[in-house]
Amino acid sequence: MGKTTLLGLVFILISIFGARAQQRTEQAELPFKEIPAYPENYESGNVMARFIDGLGYRYFWATEGLTTSDLAYRPSPDSRSILETMQHIDDLIQLTLNAVEGKSNIRGEKRWKDWSFTTTRNATLTSLNSIRMGVANQSGDTLAAMEIRFNNNGQESSVAAWHLMNGPIADALYHVGQLVNMRRANGNPMNPKVDVFRGKTAN
Repeated sequence: MGKTTLLGLVFILISIFGARAQQRTEQAELPFKEIPAYPENYESGNVMARFIDGLGYRYFWATEGLTTSDLAYRPSPDSRSILETMQHIDDLIQLTLNAVEGKSNIRGEKRWKDWSFTTTRNATLTSLNSIRMGVANQSGDTLAAMEIRFNNNGQESSVAAWHLMNGPIADALYHVGQLVNMRRANGNPMNPKVDVFRGKTAN
């Protein structure tokens, strides 16, 4: 083996191991691999944050280890695929985050349009974590001041933040359950060691 070929082989091996190490690092940094410790009290914002913890933990593991085949799977021709369901969940989470941050939701805006599966998953988990941090330790008065705002061709409208809980947050939980069922139907069930009650996953 020539010196040039050997150096090329070494470079390829370094690149492969480096990419895998980076992937493991990015995975370790994603939020909601476990549910955080209890809040200090039952303040309104902490209660809402705990619901986000449950959603984030379920979403993390429902989307962990999905294959290309899983992403394309749909139970019937007229239903969403797993990837399309993830994109819909991202819409719901972004709507919630916009309410927390006081931003309007622009009709027809799809931020995931050119995203890969990994980018979509990471962005959704990051947004969930931003929601959690935005509501934790907040009083009921602060939450009451939040609104869900919409911008439809320049026309602004809004509804009370109460709708976040029975609307996008509950809807996102519903769709995460669909992800779990669809990946099982496609032969790749979620990690059986996931414990949604304790918010921990055994090694």
